[in-house]
Amino acid sequence: METTETFESLVRAEFAPKTTYLNTASNGLLPARTVAALHEAALLRAEGRPLTPLHEDVEACRAAYARLAGVPVGRVALGASVAAHTGLIAASLPAGAEVLTAEGDFTSVLNPFHVRGDLKVREVPLERIADSVRPGTALVAVSAAQSADGRIADLPALREAARTHGARTYVDFSQSAGWLPTDADAHDFSAAVSYKWLLGPNGAAFLVVPEDFGGLSPILAGWVAGEEPEASCYGPVAELAHSARRFDLSPVLFTHAGLRRSLELIEELGVSAIRAHNLALADRFRAGLTTLGHEPVPAPGSAIVAVPGLAHRQPELAAAGIQVSERAGNLRASFHLFNTPADVDHLLDALSG
Repeated sequence: METTETFESLVRAEFAPKTTYLNTASNGLLPARTVAALHEAALLRAEGRPLTPLHEDVEACRAAYARLAGVPVGRVALGASVAAHTGLIAASLPAGAEVLTAEGDFTSVLNPFHVRGDLKVREVPLERIADSVRPGTALVAVSAAQSADGRIADLPALREAARTHGARTYVDFSQSAGWLPTDADAHDFSAAVSYKWLLGPNGAAFLVVPEDFGGLSPILAGWVAGEEPEASCYGPVAELAHSARRFDLSPVLFTHAGLRRSLELIEELGVSAIRAHNLALADRFRAGLTTLGHEPVPAPGSAIVAVPGLAHRQPELAAAGIQVSERAGNLRASFHLFNTPADVDHLLDALSG
């Protein structure tokens, strides 16, 4: 656990935003160490030097995410998007299987199940998802924190309901990994992107699978999915990796070079300290909204705050150098480790004007 002084000094050394940036739920800011690593990775290519360090970065990212998610590294696969990971899971289901989802969840968690055309996809309000698991439900797919408004799913209740009825669970941690504890071991499948709360570049997404792979087939497998990748470049892969690496896509090397350093920073600061910091700011914003006569979407314990009736203010705020989002008709602000109480007050002052 970092002390407050150490937390703040580490953050100051890594971030110097030129705007009031309250939009991590869209894109996290890149730490200085990450920018430096991206520059060095580009120089390797530009100067014709060996790319071995970049492949080492890929495996370092896999190991770091495994620690963050609380699973053995052999359960972590690397890809480029949550949608691709969802598609892999969707392809493994038999025709007619029921998939339970939350209304209004992020498209990447939902759409691959819909486009199959032969699955029974059922949508219910997020608050009812655990109670809606029933005999015959094959899979429950949900985001841990909702992108549109920050509401947090009751994952322990969902997992218990799934166990009772023999359903598998698939959780997208994209809007929570990095500030909320990520218990991937409690679920069959889970995914997360790199470029939001994990503060990495775009182009990487993690997939956690069961030890027995959960019936997934490596339909996207290329040479990197071989047990010996360098010996798997020509012809069919003779032996797939014995770990979740059999589900890897060819890694975006520059992305992982930067992401390695972002994940190092998350580990140095500690998720619990980041969570406490983020929630203090989100609660300050909620309290200020109440004073101004606005009622945010109820999302206790979330670093994401969505405010109905204020979406039209987003362009005006952007012009004033305050970066927030319009999502599902709400004004959405999201608070991360580089934000300060002054950022919150700046946004509240602008909204009061």
